[in-house]
Amino acid sequence: MRKLIAAMNMTLDGFCNHEAMSADEEIHEHYNDLLRNSGALIYGRITYQLMESYWPTVVKNPTGNKPMDDFAVLIDNIPKIVYSHTLQHVNWKNTTLKKDIVKEEILELKQSRNGGSKNIVVGSPSLIVAMAKLDLIDEYQLGIQPIVLGSGLILFKNIRNRIDLKLLKTKTFGCGAVTLYYERR
Repeated sequence: MRKLIAAMNMTLDGFCNHEAMSADEEIHEHYNDLLRNSGALIYGRITYQLMESYWPTVVKNPTGNKPMDDFAVLIDNIPKIVYSHTLQHVNWKNTTLKKDIVKEEILELKQSRNGGSKNIVVGSPSLIVAMAKLDLIDEYQLGIQPIVLGSGLILFKNIRNRIDLKLLKTKTFGCGAVTLYYERR
């Protein structure tokens, strides 16, 4: 069965803000590896719109930064599922729009061999919480950035039931960021 991986960057004080994060070449290469081993991405509307407004432009007009340009191509080509009650259509290629999260559909996706044995990545705070509440996440990859913001969107704000995790490994980056890999106990 394919794993459902929750991948999110956050500040040291626990806030999710894509615009406040440092994404140097080493971090882009890390996420390139994650995408190469993934068969699909799952986003909510806000993250989808943020990514869709930027990465296709990098594909058309590369930056010259190889890891960043490679990331743009990888994310452009990977199948994407967007959950939204307000979007009427999606424009980014390889994107499917869905209104409601149905646990059985996610379980089918995890068991499907469409996309081979590659994992599925959830990359939106609200969907990570929704999938965690449905007990669907197999692994959490939490990137902790060496930044304190003091306010913003808290990743696990709406989790009401305890989730016990086991630390699998850590990865430290030259910029001071750390990724923590956890699985459910």
